[in-house]
Formats: sequence, C-alpha cells, structure tokens
Amino acid sequence: MKVIVTGGAGFIGSNLVAALLNDSRVTEVRVIDNLSNGYHSNIEEFIDNPKFSFFQEDIRDYEKMVELTQGFDAISHQAALGSVPRSIENPMLSTEVNVLGTVNVLHAAVQNKVGRVTLACSSSTYGDSKTLPKVEDNIGNPLSPYAITKYAVELYADVFKKTYGLNYVGFRYFNVFGPKQNPKNPYAAVIPLFCQAFIEGNEPTINGDGHTSRDFTFVDNAVQANVKAIFTENEDALNQVYNVACGEQTSLNEMIDMLKDISGKDIKANYGPERKGDVKHSKADITKITTSLEYEPEVKFKEGLASVYSWYEEFLQNN
Repeated sequence: MKVIVTGGAGFIGSNLVAALLNDSRVTEVRVIDNLSNGYHSNIEEFIDNPKFSFFQEDIRDYEKMVELTQGFDAISHQAALGSVPRSIENPMLSTEVNVLGTVNVLHAAVQNKVGRVTLACSSSTYGDSKTLPKVEDNIGNPLSPYAITKYAVELYADVFKKTYGLNYVGFRYFNVFGPKQNPKNPYAAVIPLFCQAFIEGNEPTINGDGHTSRDFTFVDNAVQANVKAIFTENEDALNQVYNVACGEQTSLNEMIDMLKDISGKDIKANYGPERKGDVKHSKADITKITTSLEYEPEVKFKEGLASVYSWYEEFLQNN
C-alpha cells in the first residue's frame, strides 16, 4: 500500500505518518504540506526512512495535486486550516484552503484512480445542536466559518462518491490533542496552552466560566481510526462519516484540577469572556465507528494528558 498524507507535517498528520511508516503493509508514505500550519521539525525524524518522501506544496495547487498523487493507493487528507477564531478573522482563507483545497485533492484522487481517501472532518459540524451525546446523523446549524468548511468537506466527499465512484471515510475529530501540537502557534488549542502555563508557573486563561466541556481525544486514537479506515476490507464501512472520540466529557475546570495533580502545582485559572462561535458542550457517541471499523479508544483523557504534559516539558525546554 502506498499512502499520501496531506498536512503530514502537522500535528495529527505527523503522528499518522509515524504509524504508517512502522506498518509493514505500507511500502511508501508521501507527505504533502506547505508548512503554513505544519513544522519541518515534526517530520525530521522520517527524512532518512527509505519509505518516506516529502513535498512542500500547497493543496490549493490542483495541477500539483494531480502530479503528486499519481500511483498511490490511498490518501489521508489531514491538511486544513483549523481554529474557529482564525476562520472568524479570515473566512476567505479558511474557505479557500479547507474547501477548494479539499476539492482539489478529491478530484486529483479521481483523476489518478486512488482507491480511497480518508478525510479530517470536525465535531464543529454539530453546531448549535444541544443533543448529547453527538450522533452522526443528527447535526445542528454551524456556528463558525470553520464549521461550515468542514461540513462542506463531508458534502463534497459524498457527491464525489455518487458522481465519480470515489471511496471515502470521513472523521469528525473531537478535540484531538497530543505530542507535536505546538503551544507556540498563534491559534494553539487549549491543552497546549494550559500545559505550557503550568510548566512555566503561569495562570492559564479560561474562556468563559470553565464549565465548557469537551470529549478530548488523544492523538493515538485519531491515528488508529485513520489506519483502520485505510485498510478495512469491510465495504459497508466505506463512504461514511464517523465520530472519533472517547465517548467521555471533561470540563475545563476539571482539566485544571487534573493538571494540578499531574504537575504538583497549585495554580489557579483566570476567567475571561467566552469565544465567539464556540460550542458549550460536546460529547461523542462512538457506537458507529466501534461497530463498523472496530475502533476502540486506546488512550483515555487523563492518561493522555499526563503523557502530553511530559512531552511539553521536554519541548519547551528545547525550544
């Protein structure tokens, strides 16, 4: 199996690349990333691997996507501009990268008869739906430009299957965290920022009252889902969208308490205004993915938080 990972120098992408390179079923892994949201340091360890190749190209360049995807069996499309606040600041750029870029990748896959594409989708698609847990067939209205772009990815994939016969699997990621998620990115997620604050002895800032809750998902679980989708022989599992999560719910206040235990530091949080476009509560129903893809979350939240805290201690010491 020859696999392309778009966005492979990013956080989830680089973790997936590591897993694929260590998989005996994979003969080649090609990363396509323009490094606007990824880091060369995330893939440095792979450079000398004979199964690995890297191309610094942009998914918005359709001709390049057609050229670089020739002869490959599967594409894991992780490239995107994440962050709700970023999409509110610049909806044009988020739309251009997340929608046009994805259409380029999908159509290149059609042109080159790629067997299947896995897609990084988002739990933000559930929007203003207050139903918990979140079930794939029951979504609300999107609350941000980012959420709209990620729902559009699902719609395009479905149409490409019906129109061109392209097989896909979409993953609605629920707040994925783990090693290689950079806390120094201007749009860094909450866990990198909180870990950095505790490590440096600063008070983290919570947007809102701290009761906001998420189904935080360690990156190994997202990697597992992608690998299972790339290799599944269950035809009924294809051309579906799945939640990727742990089926648990943790509030930001609870996370602060866990970080106190992990760090041994009694640091209090500051509270600020809630962010525009944020969903208040999120928890996934993972019945569909466990049934169809035999997915089981391997790392639960507190274990993953302790693991990534140690990773950030080393990262911040060296950067």
